Amino acid sequence: MAGFLSQIWTVIVMNILSLPRRLWMSLASVFAVGVVVAVLLAFLAMAKGFENTLAGTGSDGIAVITRVGSQSELNSVLSRENVNAVINAPGIALDASGDPQYSAELFVIVDGIKRSSQTEANIPMRGISLEGLGLRERMQIVEGRAFEPGRNEIVVGQGVQREFDGFELGREIRFGKTNWEVVGVFSTGGSAFESELWADAPTVQTQFQRGSSFQTVRVRLAAPGDVEPIRTFIDNDPQLLLDVSTESDYFASQGKALSSIAIFGWGLSIIMGLGALAGALNTMYTSVAARSREIATLRAIGFSNFSAFAGTLAESVLLSVVGGILGALSAWVLFDGFQASTLGGSFTQVVFTFDLTPELVRDGIILALAVGRIGGVFPAWRSARVPVVTAFQSGE
Repeated sequence: MAGFLSQIWTVIVMNILSLPRRLWMSLASVFAVGVVVAVLLAFLAMAKGFENTLAGTGSDGIAVITRVGSQSELNSVLSRENVNAVINAPGIALDASGDPQYSAELFVIVDGIKRSSQTEANIPMRGISLEGLGLRERMQIVEGRAFEPGRNEIVVGQGVQREFDGFELGREIRFGKTNWEVVGVFSTGGSAFESELWADAPTVQTQFQRGSSFQTVRVRLAAPGDVEPIRTFIDNDPQLLLDVSTESDYFASQGKALSSIAIFGWGLSIIMGLGALAGALNTMYTSVAARSREIATLRAIGFSNFSAFAGTLAESVLLSVVGGILGALSAWVLFDGFQASTLGGSFTQVVFTFDLTPELVRDGIILALAVGRIGGVFPAWRSARVPVVTAFQSGE
């Protein structure tokens, strides 16, 4: 057994030491695999970053009430009567005065200019009460102040300020026929709320001609995570065609709509991987052809067929792993921590940060290994079948 393993190791070392003779072909194979892995990790880091942004947005201590069947806030419509009725449901926390802690909110879409492309994109503008600010975890005004009720003033999320032009503190912005002054900048710890503009709800209703309607009601739960008392209250009133869920569950469901990012990334990478696989096959067949006399000579002096097979396969795997590592490093340098925005569930931009985790890097290396193993197995089989007589043929 020791001799058998020694043969395999000897052939592997010989193959690796002979790589400089096939430098450009080997580098092409490494580059192809590296590009495939980098592209895959870019998509996966994008999907992971978006998922993390939404996961950090929701709270189990807050419930979101929407119109039944609505897939997003944009599709939900609540009347003032709906709001007045549902805030009296059991299970809602009360403040020191004995009033329910809630925020009736509306959601409109305005245009902004993206810094990266100088093109228009949808931004969510939320009509909210000052009490509603306190229903956002980790919310703090980092510049300026909060808006004043009844005035055309907005506070801007840090994500909007990073990704869009014209939202600096003190600037006036025109939406439709109305000018709005930026009086503050807020942070919510990197959550999706930082992709929004906030203004006084009655003022937004007036300026956007929304009457007395809202899209959602947010309430603080008396028992975090327990929405059953509210759900039972809604079910017992046939006039309340509403749905309720914890904020964390609500945003988790919104994130599922963009799970296709990762699926698309895998699909594109597999297609590109076929191209890399063709390159690996070509490289390894060339390697076997260039070393056919060496392989035959080893066979003639007693090396086994399997040692030739293992040596060629190991060379292919090594090149692919090097490509995978370089691709992962490139993705980490170019994309990890990169900030971008994409279309969310309400057809508005959500600002998020790419997140290249060790688990994603592992997936990229696994893909590289798959390319190396599949791309090396057929050339390795060919090397194992090189006739011994080749060792005695003329090299002319």
